[in-house]
Amino acid sequence: MATKKDSENKAMTDAEQPAPTQKPKKIPAAAIPKAPTATVSKASGPRYIGIDVKPPTDTCTDQFCPFHGILPVRGQILEGTVMTDGMQSTVVVKRIYMRKIQKYERFEKRSNKYLVHSPPCLGIGVGDSVKIMECRPLSKLVSFVVIEKMDRE
Repeated sequence: MATKKDSENKAMTDAEQPAPTQKPKKIPAAAIPKAPTATVSKASGPRYIGIDVKPPTDTCTDQFCPFHGILPVRGQILEGTVMTDGMQSTVVVKRIYMRKIQKYERFEKRSNKYLVHSPPCLGIGVGDSVKIMECRPLSKLVSFVVIEKMDRE
């Protein structure tokens, strides 16, 4: 037994419902541009990292290697000596530099230690003179990567 109010309520609910929308058109897969992949082909050799350094002759599968992985380098380029290599893929590099004291018009010797990622393809050991370059943070304390093993003179 339907009353007048029931029919009014039914009419209101029908009017409140939104109009059906059209389905989105399908885009063919060939029309969608593909994102560039981060893989580097091993046949082409080490990739160019943007600065003039001698690339390593060995190859590696380290993803944080600037030559064989996907790690971009940017910013500062520093030189130092490897102090310890006891950690996995990380070395401590000591950099010695001179700082001028304005008051006395003299220089003082200062040093800093950096935790640096060492790719296995470079073969870095204690006592080696290395060139390091800034990169994105790889861990809490590691924001540099070794890019070249310098020749001893």
